[in-house]
Amino acid sequence: MADHTEPRITLHPHSRRVRVLAGDTPIADTRNAIELREKGYPHRHYIPKEDVDMAKLSISSTVTHCPFKGDSTYYSLPDITDVAWSYEQPIDEMQAIAGRLAFDARKVTEILE
Repeated sequence: MADHTEPRITLHPHSRRVRVLAGDTPIADTRNAIELREKGYPHRHYIPKEDVDMAKLSISSTVTHCPFKGDSTYYSLPDITDVAWSYEQPIDEMQAIAGRLAFDARKVTEILE
């Protein structure tokens, strides 16, 4: 019998507009997001750095490891710690998200249009 197990993570590039706001302040605006769907977690939009106002963010001291994506670097706003993360050198299967940022939807507003 064939194994038809769904993959743990799937990537879905799309051209819908994704905006990220911290309060009323725009942080990111893109039509080039990749939606990452991982079992047991909310869907996340990974946004290219060129579509993020990186001048507003600073690298935090937080680093985590995911066995399915790799090591992540976290970013903070002046008043919101660890608001976003990025996998600069993800595992081979996740190269499409390399260098993109995902935002913590509990800390910012993400608008999908």
